[in-house]
Formats: sequence, C-alpha cells, structure tokens
Amino acid sequence: MRGPESSEQVELKYMEKVKLSASLRKVFGKKTKSHRKEGQIPSVVYGKGIDTIPLWVNELELKRTLKQAGESTIIDLSIGGKNNRNVLIHEIQRDPVSDNFMHLDFYQIRMDEKITTGVELEFIGEAPAVKEAGGILIKSLDEIEVRCFPADLPSKIVVDISSLKQIDDRIAIKDLKLSEKIEIDLDPEIVVVVVSPPRSQEEIDKLEEKVEEDVTKVEGVAQPEAEGDSQSEEKTE
Repeated sequence: MRGPESSEQVELKYMEKVKLSASLRKVFGKKTKSHRKEGQIPSVVYGKGIDTIPLWVNELELKRTLKQAGESTIIDLSIGGKNNRNVLIHEIQRDPVSDNFMHLDFYQIRMDEKITTGVELEFIGEAPAVKEAGGILIKSLDEIEVRCFPADLPSKIVVDISSLKQIDDRIAIKDLKLSEKIEIDLDPEIVVVVVSPPRSQEEIDKLEEKVEEDVTKVEGVAQPEAEGDSQSEEKTE
C-alpha cells in the first residue's frame, strides 16, 4: 500500500478574492415573491460583533461567482456599491424539487483572525490502477476542514490520482502537501482516496440477480385465504 510518489501529486490552489454586489433588503416573507421573479435571492450577512444585515443578491451574478471561485473563497461583498466586506458563503438553501436558490447566508470575517472552514478537494488525472488493472476508485472525502488566516485560505486542494498505480494504493491526509500556515484537525492516516480490487465475477453475478419481492409480506396486501378457510366460510353462509 503506497501513497503519492512525489510532492507534486497533491497541491493547493489559491485564488484572488472575487467580487459580488448586493443591495439592502427591506421586504420580507411573502412580499419577496416579486423580487424572486426578477432573479433576486434573499440573503443575510452576519458575523462576530456585527448586526445581521438583510440583502438581495442577483442570481446570475451569484452563479458566475460560484462557478469562478466555489464556496470556500473569500468574497469582496459590496453592499449598495459601497461598504465592502470580506465574507465567506456559510450556507446556501435550495428548493428540494427545482434546486433553485432559496436563501443565502454570508459570514463576515476579519483578515487578522483565523477561520475554520471546509475546502473542496478537486481530483484530477487518471489512476493507472483503475485504467489498467480494473480497480475501483473510492473517494472517502470531498472536502477537508481547515483552519488558517483568511489570506492563506486555498479555494481548492487539488489531488492528482495519477500516482495511484497499483491496487490498494491510496492517498491519506498525511500525503496532502499543505502550507505550514494551514491547520487540519484530522487523523493523518484517514484515507482520502483509494483504489480497491475489482469485483469478482461472483460478486457481479450477485449484484445482477433480481430479488423477487414476497408480496404477501408487504403491508396492505391481503393474504391469500387457505383452502380450508374458504370451505368453512361457505358452510357458515
């Protein structure tokens, strides 16, 4: 079982702050429907020692920001064309059916104080153990919680899986080449990604078997009458 072969397999990806504009929100509840139809998302910004401020954020502009930077990048939020604040996206609420944005929470940060937040893992490359040996790539984590000063926060941690050349090769937390300025409170042996052995033909056959459901055990389905019961009922009628 091996990890990455060089320090270049896993790296950080830093990004400049991105800009996003917002406007003050003065309507709430059902009154927000007309604004939503115009592509405005109700939002709030809050933080340590500041009052919560209700906002509107343009949906198209938000989508561009997320596509450019993701959710773990510092945003230079401009409120009403001024009053800029350094914020992180704390929570995005989406409609469970349409997946449309419903509400957005920004958390205002101080550049001189450390923050704790999740950073997305971006897997790149192709694992020879999968392509050539038929192994199964299993990703155990899709993000890692880090603690650092905002200026040292990476937008992503890139993991190059091309180092996984044999079955059971893996990349663990200890293999991530992070800056000394970043703290991770996780067991260094926790596996990030591993290549498992290919399934045997027997395992594949079991997966393809169709399990016939016993309808007599399904709640709400009437049980078939026994022959003797049917005859006894006929005698009593």
